[in-house]
Amino acid sequence: MKLEEQLVERGGNKCELCGAGDTLKIYEVQPQSGRDQDNCILTCDKCQSQIDRKEELDGRHWRGLSETMWSEVPGIQVVSWRMLNRLRHESWAMDNLEMMYLSEETLAWAKATGDHDNDGSVELHKDCNGKVLQNGDAVILVKSLDVKGSTLNAKMGTVVKNIRLVQDNTEQIEGKIEGQTIVILTKYIRKQNG
Repeated sequence: MKLEEQLVERGGNKCELCGAGDTLKIYEVQPQSGRDQDNCILTCDKCQSQIDRKEELDGRHWRGLSETMWSEVPGIQVVSWRMLNRLRHESWAMDNLEMMYLSEETLAWAKATGDHDNDGSVELHKDCNGKVLQNGDAVILVKSLDVKGSTLNAKMGTVVKNIRLVQDNTEQIEGKIEGQTIVILTKYIRKQNG
């Protein structure tokens, strides 16, 4: 039986963290040396996005961890412990953390990424109005910009299609204007509707 089939059977075709039944994927709990039932879990898109910090952390979504944390599957225990730590500012999460027991080996695995040291905050690329930006979005300049090292002047109202997010800087995106790829500060753009 393939790994995905095993996980679907184990989880009853539902997310093993929150119980949702839509768009399930295998999540590989890092670090790991090989994929198996102990270090892979079945998650929904919402759980995976929040685990990977691609979406704001929603405490209400994670309330199911109060039950999930008692799973005998090491991968589920590790992710539950990490997420409860990221939500530790909420009393219910702190209460669950105090009750949760992990073997020494599982606790060492849970701490291995250092994710538990971080709070629940997420750094996302946002436009001047606070809307979350994604790769491939179209944006509009809200200010005319002189492009450094070029004679190009990008006028206010210019539409920049198919943007790329700059990985290590949430205040910058890349886009093409007049065939030239430039870096644009997110405070000078707004997401185009539709």
